[in-house]
Order: sequence, then C-alpha cells, then structure tokens
Amino acid sequence: MARRDLRRHQGRSLLIILLIMLPVAAMTGAVTLLQSTQETAAERVQYQLGGTQARFRPMAMTNGQMVQDPVDETRIASGNWDQDPDFTPKDPQELVPDGYSVLPETTLDLTAESGAAEVPLVGRAVDALAPAFHGKYTLLQGRAPGTDAEMLVSPGLLDRFGLELGEELATSAGTFVVVGTLRDAGYSDSNSIVYLKPGQGGLDDLAPADSAPGEASAVVVKSTLYYVVGPEPVTWNQVREANAAGVAVLSRSVALNPPPEDQLGTDGTSAQFNNSTPFAAYVTGAFLGALALLEVGLLAGAAFAVGAKGQVRELALLAASGAETPTIRSVVMAASLWLGGIAVTAGAATGLVASAVVVFVARANGSVRFPGFHPDTLLTVAAMVMGFAACLLAAVAPARQVARQAVLGALKSGRAPLPAGKRPAVLGVVLLGVAAAALAAGSWLALSSEDPDVFISRTPVIAWFLLGGAVLAVVSLVLLTGSVVAFLARRSGQLPLAARMAARDSSRNRSRTVPAVAAVLAAATLASATMVLASSQQANEQENHYWSALKNQAVVPLLAGQPMLADGTMPEPKKMDPAAVATALSGALDTVEWTRVLRTPSIRNCEMRPELMGSTPAQTPTSSCLQYSLAVPEGNECPMTAGQRVLDPDDWRCQGAMRPYASQGSVGSIVVGTVDDVEKLLGKAPTAEARDVLAAGGMVVTNPVFVRNGQVALVAQDVRKPSQGVANAQAFQGYQEEGRTMVAAAVLEPDVKVPYYGIVSPETAAAAGMHAEDGAMLVQLSAFPDAVRTDKASSALAVVYGNQYTTLIVERGAERDSSLILWSIVGLGALITLSAAGITTGLSMADSRKDHVTLAGVGAAPGLRKALAGSQALMTAGLGTVLGSVAGIVPAVLLVTATGLARTAVVPWLQLAALLVAVPLTGAALAWLFTRAKLPMSRREVGT
Repeated sequence: MARRDLRRHQGRSLLIILLIMLPVAAMTGAVTLLQSTQETAAERVQYQLGGTQARFRPMAMTNGQMVQDPVDETRIASGNWDQDPDFTPKDPQELVPDGYSVLPETTLDLTAESGAAEVPLVGRAVDALAPAFHGKYTLLQGRAPGTDAEMLVSPGLLDRFGLELGEELATSAGTFVVVGTLRDAGYSDSNSIVYLKPGQGGLDDLAPADSAPGEASAVVVKSTLYYVVGPEPVTWNQVREANAAGVAVLSRSVALNPPPEDQLGTDGTSAQFNNSTPFAAYVTGAFLGALALLEVGLLAGAAFAVGAKGQVRELALLAASGAETPTIRSVVMAASLWLGGIAVTAGAATGLVASAVVVFVARANGSVRFPGFHPDTLLTVAAMVMGFAACLLAAVAPARQVARQAVLGALKSGRAPLPAGKRPAVLGVVLLGVAAAALAAGSWLALSSEDPDVFISRTPVIAWFLLGGAVLAVVSLVLLTGSVVAFLARRSGQLPLAARMAARDSSRNRSRTVPAVAAVLAAATLASATMVLASSQQANEQENHYWSALKNQAVVPLLAGQPMLADGTMPEPKKMDPAAVATALSGALDTVEWTRVLRTPSIRNCEMRPELMGSTPAQTPTSSCLQYSLAVPEGNECPMTAGQRVLDPDDWRCQGAMRPYASQGSVGSIVVGTVDDVEKLLGKAPTAEARDVLAAGGMVVTNPVFVRNGQVALVAQDVRKPSQGVANAQAFQGYQEEGRTMVAAAVLEPDVKVPYYGIVSPETAAAAGMHAEDGAMLVQLSAFPDAVRTDKASSALAVVYGNQYTTLIVERGAERDSSLILWSIVGLGALITLSAAGITTGLSMADSRKDHVTLAGVGAAPGLRKALAGSQALMTAGLGTVLGSVAGIVPAVLLVTATGLARTAVVPWLQLAALLVAVPLTGAALAWLFTRAKLPMSRREVGT
C-alpha cells in the first residue's frame, strides 16, 4: 500500500527523497573530502620519490640521537632535543649506500625579468624527465629541452609572466627558451618554478650561498636533495644510521612497510604524533550536523503529515475492514522505509561521486590540496544511518496520528480535525526544563573548572551536555508550537481579515501548522547558531592576530647576513644604505608615506663553532652574541597550570604586547631611540611621563607586566647557550642569562600587540653594553599593496640587496572581510529558511485546498486566496524564525563560552535582525506572488 501511494504521489515522494538525500550527500561528500586531504604513505612515496628507492636530505638535528618518522622524514620522533656541542651533521651524499646511482635535486633562489623589475622565483636543478622520476614529474605540454638554452617551467610561471611556449625568459642563471611545462606531483601548478638540468646555464660550480651577493647573475643554493636508484630497498637500519649523522631519509620500503612501534623511537620508545583533528572542530561539526539533521527530519515530517492526511480515507477503510492500529501505523512507516532507503542510497552515491569529481578535477588542474580520493566506509555508513533515522523519526508522529483517528469520523469527513490535547504542551514544558538543565549543567561544569587542565578533561562531557541540551531545546519548542499558535490565534481579533483567517486556520489545523513552523524553526536555529559560531571565531582570530608591525607597515632589514666561510667563521653582515633602500621603495611604490631607520641591538661576529664557543666571551668590542629582552618581575608571572596552560586569559598579567607566555622576542624587539620613535612604532603619541622618562635615560615599555616600582630589568642572554630543562616558557629562559640592568620605565600600551618590548634611550643602551646599530627600516604605507606592487617592491629591493632579499612583507592587520562572511552566512541561512518556509507553505496550501474551495463557494474574493497564502507564510516563517533564533543563539553562546571555541561569544545582532525581518517578509511576498487567485477546476469526490 505504501509503495502504491508513493507512486500515486510522485511529487511529494520526490520532495521527501530530496530532503533526506541532500544532507546525506553533503555529509558524505564533506567527510570524504576531509579524508582525501590526508596523504597516504603510498601517495607520498609516489609524489615524492617517483620510481626511486629513497631520498636523502639534510635535517636540522641537534644531536645524533634524534629519529625521524618513517613516512614523513621531516618530522622528528625522538624527544631528545638537547644540544650536543660535539655533533656535526654530515653531507647527505656521504650517507648514500654503495651500489646506488644518485639523482640530485637542487633548489635555487633565482630572479627573472618582468618589465623593468626583477621578480624572485624558485629554480630547480634536476633531471626531471629521467625515467626514475616517473610519477613525480610529468611533462604536461611541449617537449624536453634539447640544448642548454632551453628549459621547462611550471604552468604557473607562464601565467605569471604571460609567456607562451617558444618564448624566452631572462633569469639570474641565464636566458632560456621555454619549450615545455612540467608538473611536480608534490607542488601546485600555480607556483612559479624554473626547471634546469644540473650543470645547465653555468650551474656546474654551484656553491651553497657562497655566491657573491652583489653580482647580478648570482644564484643562491637553498638545499640539495639526493634521490637514489638501485635494485635494493633502503632499510630502516640504514635510515637510523643516516639519522645518527644528521641526515633524514624517505625510503620507499620503510614508508610502505613501517617498522614496529617499539623501533620508532630512541632506546626502544615509540614515537607519538598528534594527527587528530582539534576537538573544537568535532564539537562544531557535531552541533551543526545535529541541527541540520533535525531540520531535515522536521521538513520531511511536514511532508509525511500531509501525505498521511491524504491517506485518511483509505486507511480508515482499511481499519473498518478489521485492520488493527499497528497495521495502520505500519503503512505510513513503510513509506518512510521506502523513501529513506532510496534517499540515503542516492545521497551516499551522490556525495561520493561529487567528492570524487572534486578530487579528480583538482588533481587534473594541478592542485595538491587532495592527494587522492579516499572514501571512508565507516563515516559514509554513519551518515546513511543518521539520514535513515531522521526519515523514520519524521514519519513516527504522522503515523501515530493517523492510526489514532476514529474510523467513523474519518469515514464521515477526512477533514475533521482532531481535538488538540495537552500532552504535547506538557511534554514540551518537561523537555524544555530538561534542556535548560542540560545547558546549565554543561555551563556549570565549564565555569567551575577554574583549572584549565581540569577543564580539558571535562570538555567531552561538557560538549555532550550542551549538544543534547540544544537538540532538546529545539524539540521542546516544536512541542510547544501548537500552544503558541493557539495563544496567537486568540489574540488576532484586531488583525486584517486574511491575517485573522490565517491565524485561526493555523490554530484549527495544528497538524499541518506545527510541522511547518517546526521546519522553519530548525532552519533558523541552524542559521543563527552558525552566525554566532562564525562571528565568535572571527573575533577570536582577530584578537589573537600576530602583529608584525602596525597596520600597513613593513620592517625591512638593513643588515644582510653573509654565508659562513670555509673555516667556519661568520663574516661581517653587509650593511645596506638606508637612503638607497628608501629610494628603491619610493620608486617602486607610490604609497610610501614615510620611512624611519630603527637602531636595534645586533648579533654580529658571533662565534658559533662548538669547539670555540666555550672559550669566546659573549661580547667583545667587535662581536656580540647577546639578545636582549625584559624580565618578568616576581609576582607578575602569568599564572599557569601544571600542564603549562594559562590559568586565566583575562588576567592582566597574561595580556598585552609581548605576552610572556606567548613570545620569546627577537633581536629587534627592543629599539634604541628617542621620543620621535614612540609614535612611529606604537601608533600612540607619547605621554608626558614617557617623554620625561626617555629624556632622563629610561625606557618606554609596551606592557605593564614587565614593570615593578617604576623599573624594568633589561636582560642579556647568550644565544649560543640554550637553557637546559626549561619548564616555564614565560620566564624568557630560552638562553642562558649573561647579565641584567635595571632601567627606569614608563608604560605606554599600544592599541595592538606590536612585537616590541619598547624604546630604550641611547644612554641606557650604552650603559647596558648594547651594540646598537641601524638594524632595520620601518616603512609606512598608505594602503596594503597588491601582488603586483609587492613583486615590484621586492624586485627593487633585490637590486639593492644583491638578490638576498626575498619578499616585502606588509602587515595587513587583523580586520578581514568578516562582515562579508557573516552576510554570506545570513544569505545562505535565509535561503535555507526560505526554502523551508516555501516547502511547508506549499504543503499547507495543498493540504488546505478544500478549505479554499469552501471559501470560494461562499463568495470570497479570488484575491483572498493570495492574501491568505501570504499571511500563512508570514505567520509560519515569522514564528519559526523568532523561536529558531532563540534556540540557536543561546546554545551557541554557551557552546562557545563553555568549550573554548573562542575566548568571547559574539552575537551579530545586525545580521540576526536582518534574518528575522527579511525571511518572514520575503516568504510572505513570494507566497503571495506565486499563489494563483483562482482555483483550478477539480472533480467532485465520492461522499462530498
């Protein structure tokens, strides 16, 4: 019977299938795409090694006891990070086993001519088309280079320089003709990369960074990787031997067949890596997913309710023939089995196919965002089960309602409404109390966890309380909707005729009104909760934004470090002429407002050779290994837990610029200057106190946490001597202390957390033994530069710096297009809510068609049908949106506050007001517009 009814009402059946199918498809596609972003061992081997056996690379290791991860050789598995002064890493080429041929791949820093500018780009010296690299490098178009005057490039380089195959490109390694494009499976096609062969263009004598920096044709070598080809695999024992020499190895055999866990770490200990998605992301996804499924279930419930009412006469005849109540109820439930099975199957298939298309299209276009297509059977089945359960639950209420109808009353009139009982309202009040209790319990568990370590342990329980309370709150409001509708109908006497009829009709036919309002309520809940979560996370990101300088400022170094000499000594850094740097920037950018030279304590001629570090003082008249910072006075430390978590982020000792627990400072964190530097660096005019303190030889400090009794402790630390066993990162004990100087201080807190401790007077700097010199240039721009202007400025600087400077980095600021994102969510939420309102309004109009026929029969004007449709949509969408906003805002705020998704919950009132106003009015206008004033002709039914 259910199958035949579904075939008779194909439109309603298709609607229910789509309502269930779409969220299942969305969930399946989302989890599949998420899994597809995770690279498997086989994919890493294919994309990184091609057909070679292994890759040897230098690794930044501090001792010979560090062990790499078997699959990702750039990660260290061992927890021993102690500095071994006697440890000297070897050249990776020395560790290549005998019997293997070697294919080197050298990464180069190059520049290329783009008009009058020199644009930095990446170069690779590698025999990319060698058969052993099949699977790693692929020739996309063109041909292999035939002479030393030809080269291959990435597709992104052609787009960036506007080149075609056969055209020339002048680079710092020479001028070459582009004869083909090459794809590196490990890098996106959008990168600008030049591929040369080893020795091509005079690259035979490449030396790592010994190139004369001032020469225009200089080529700087960044690193060289060695790929080995041979019949025998590189074993884990060989990898461990290479690790002991400071070399990391990606081995095909080891990656595909990792060693046992007891061999992954030093001394038989296993390595532990945290690859899990942050718990906050799971909580957010579960919260929004639960609301989405609830919305779908309620929308499907509205459709089932209309379908069940259309079956009343048929089911009543079945009951009159002797069928029992469970049999009648099973007819409606059987429809949900049919529709749910079709919907979840189609949804899962659609999600998998759509995600596969996304992955393959992305890979075909050269994106590396998705290493491969990785469907997850368990998560796909979970999404199908959730969708099927939503469909079954959506049919439960209509099935019970139809089964309870009196047989005689149903035979006499299929339109006889059932008397509204008090059980739904009572149950709604009870569930609302339970929801409030769950939300209160979750909030109490969070707020009472004064120790963050305890809070972290309680977070899963807190999340379940809040998620359960949110869902129960929506369910309780759905159950109370009938009482709210009746309350509004009793107070609709002063409304216009159409609105009054809509209110009373809604109250009389609650079986169709409640599912309609409930569906809109769930959609509005989802939209409002999403807006609160999004705005809170955006506010959190802006609050925690790292400021490299003030907005639209750039800090350009004036000291260019030189490569280490053959005897292991460090030469003098190259000093740049500030006037030449300023002229280059002003010529490249028309937005330069001013420039200012910053004097900072520099680290220069620092003896880093392990055998000489112990006998060389930290500072001499011609050298300095000292880095300066401010010490935190006793009692001003940011309170931390045993697990090194901040006890109270709102504590004044844990806030402000250079927060002790969040920053270790750098050589440029203290500026030696005058009162004229204060406003340039901090964005605030100096106070009278700041002027007096600097004039008296003191220091202007950005954070009061460093000040005690009007003084700060200026600490000098030896960067050659890391502190051993540092337990508290907030104490600035990254290096061993060499001395401290007490300085008079005045506090001037900037509006943003700039990376400066403050400005110290030249007299105090000299007294503290600082070797201050022109270390950087502060550049203020009137606007953030686009990519073209940034390239132009970087190219101008590269000419001055001799190809050593890479990219001009300008502080964009924390303000992003958050309003655009929120309005996009408003638009999407409004679309979802309007869709729900439109679907439910259409179902209600179809269900009330006989009522409209009766109205027409007693002489009602044709336009009354349009006005009535608009009034019903206005009431349905308005009531559902208001209740849904409340049901979404409250749990979302509690969820943000209690689970730490963001520091502060932010409610976007303007966007929520727009949702509350726009959705009901737009829904009413659309319902009025698309409802025909005249009813179509219909044949008389038997018994009417």
